[in-house]
Amino acid sequence: MSRRDNRANRCGICLMHMGLCVCALVPRIETRTRLALVIHHTEIRKPTNTGHLGAACLVNSEIHVRGREGAPSAPIAWGERTPLLLFPHEGEAEPLAPTAEPVMLIVPDGNWRQASKVRARVPGLRGVRCVTLPPGPPSLYRLRSEPHPAGLATIEAIARAMGILEGPHVQAALEHVFRAMVERTLWSRGAIPAEDVTGGVPEGATRHDPKSGLGARPRARLLGS
Repeated sequence: MSRRDNRANRCGICLMHMGLCVCALVPRIETRTRLALVIHHTEIRKPTNTGHLGAACLVNSEIHVRGREGAPSAPIAWGERTPLLLFPHEGEAEPLAPTAEPVMLIVPDGNWRQASKVRARVPGLRGVRCVTLPPGPPSLYRLRSEPHPAGLATIEAIARAMGILEGPHVQAALEHVFRAMVERTLWSRGAIPAEDVTGGVPEGATRHDPKSGLGARPRARLLGS
């Protein structure tokens, strides 16, 4: 099957195979914090990308695509909000903490190299304060290996940041959708039984990718700390 045909079998929103679509589990959460997801253009159609799923859960969010040849990145407008860039730039990032101020949380999405360039490549971000997440449990993203011990899927990083800024209920809602995405994929590969899948396996779903395995090449996710 060609890549084009494979795309035709995927949901246009969550990018999962149609039989495994998680859109019915995606909440629409109102938050005071606004999310600006800065996604590298090579990530837009990857079914393993999780940043777009995090943005879909948050009503107060926007997505900026960067890295296209001949298309300079547009600046992000945060108005009266306090902009915070969630990326652990060495020697510059400080722990993210609750704040009474309205925040624009800017989250890079791409591999580690792509994410590290966001501050320099997107106009207006050089002077924005960088924040990082406190130490936490290891990532649940079992679909790809992660070379960084503190590596998180982008939606996990968004969830933990929103847990600090908005409350644990927002974090829990995002993590629920993320677990469903991961576990449905693992089930489709024959790696876990149906009873271990968050939200259950949709009726009629098939194990479409039994030979893919769990050792695919790493793809950068945002590091929490």
